[in-house]
Amino acid sequence: MTSWIDHRRSAVLLHITSLPGPFHKGVLGKEAFDFIDTMLVGGFTVWQFLPLGPTHSHGSPYESLSTFAGNPELIDLRGCVQQGWLDESALSGECSAEQHRICRNQAGDRFWATVENDSALKYALESFQHQHAYWLDDFALFSTLKTVTHNHAWWQWSEALRDRVPEALTKAREEHQPLIRQVIFEQFLFAQQWQALKTYAESKDVLMFGDLPIYVAHDSADVWANPQFFTINTIGLCEEVAGVPPDYFSESGQRWGNPLYHWQTMQKDGFAWWINRVQRQLEWMHMLRLDHFRALEDFWVIPGNSEDGVLGTWRQAPGKLVLQALKDHLGSLPMIAEDLGNITREVTVLRQSFALPGMKILHFAFGGGNDNPYLPANHEENSVVYTGTHDNDTTMGWFSNADSNTQQHALTILGANAEDMPWALIACALASPAQLAVIPMQDLLELGSEAKFNTPGTLNGNWSWRLQALPSLDAICWQKALVLNKKYSR
Repeated sequence: MTSWIDHRRSAVLLHITSLPGPFHKGVLGKEAFDFIDTMLVGGFTVWQFLPLGPTHSHGSPYESLSTFAGNPELIDLRGCVQQGWLDESALSGECSAEQHRICRNQAGDRFWATVENDSALKYALESFQHQHAYWLDDFALFSTLKTVTHNHAWWQWSEALRDRVPEALTKAREEHQPLIRQVIFEQFLFAQQWQALKTYAESKDVLMFGDLPIYVAHDSADVWANPQFFTINTIGLCEEVAGVPPDYFSESGQRWGNPLYHWQTMQKDGFAWWINRVQRQLEWMHMLRLDHFRALEDFWVIPGNSEDGVLGTWRQAPGKLVLQALKDHLGSLPMIAEDLGNITREVTVLRQSFALPGMKILHFAFGGGNDNPYLPANHEENSVVYTGTHDNDTTMGWFSNADSNTQQHALTILGANAEDMPWALIACALASPAQLAVIPMQDLLELGSEAKFNTPGTLNGNWSWRLQALPSLDAICWQKALVLNKKYSR
């Protein structure tokens, strides 16, 4: 028995924003609760989604304004109507991102007007603020200053605010109290709605499976509040940035642009920032995928002025010390290592020394030799198998765009015909010895490349795919999935 999961299970991969509903993106409302009920009909008992933090304008959940905060755009405004903080008429018509923001502000005004006269609400709010002060105070001010500077990056603020001069921070907090209170309200409401969803999932024996980017965004409360931990200079610009060298996804590598960690500085206090970060995520999730796990062993260092990932050098990271600190503080580590790409023996040893499962992607399995670790015959129990991830094409898109050799190899291994896709690959994932099998919602719906969620290394046209409606409880996809989940003891 592994420490991260209790028995063989299967998951559906669907980000919250992809849920259907009346707002500009999916939210933590009725549709999220309905999705739990719906996927259970297909025999799935794990819901995997992407990071939950507030995003920049391009919408990538891997580039967040805070690694601790929740995305207020995921708040279900219908809950504010029920609480009496918003008029139902405010939700008539199409609710764009801007309309959602306006409604959140209206709800925030009424919330603060009622807090003093509602002792239970006041106590809940004060408890939340006290428990989360270690990140909430900085994030609320950071978010407020982003608003008053018309979304300028923090290193473009006045020197006093950029450099966190105490007197300047105190003055800003006094001047902008209404905006700060709005941020606190949104985070409080997000926490309440998320907890309600998580509690409901637990009542149905459904595990919530989250995702943690290895790095944080340059323009984030995390870097602004803790500059000593990151590779930035005295005026806030990155001296070195994160990314990966040329690989399967990109001939020029990827320049992610995130600042890297000053690991030696972090080690001085026992990696307390990392412990707080992971502990915060595990308040939300039952399991956590650690994106780009390789960077805990060694990481690609790109000069800050480079435009791609070609120029760079590998540098060692104290991954063993970090993971041991996490284990000492948290007990078990219900974490999955995203170990894709060019993985060295040292990375595998690090992962295995903490019994962390790795990932097996079936889209990568075919067209090569028998030693390919993604081939079904090479899967191991302590792993998580996917048809594809959010960074892959859909299975239908992948198969139709694959060369004839890859297609034929896949069909031979699967014992299938082309018309059996994507279900032949879904069945292969569910049959795998891997303890957890993850199927993207797009594959269950047999969708093509039009439903691809993200193209790595690109900024535009991503993160926008969305369900128009949840499949009905008697949908063919759930019927097929249930048969397979039962057959393969999931």
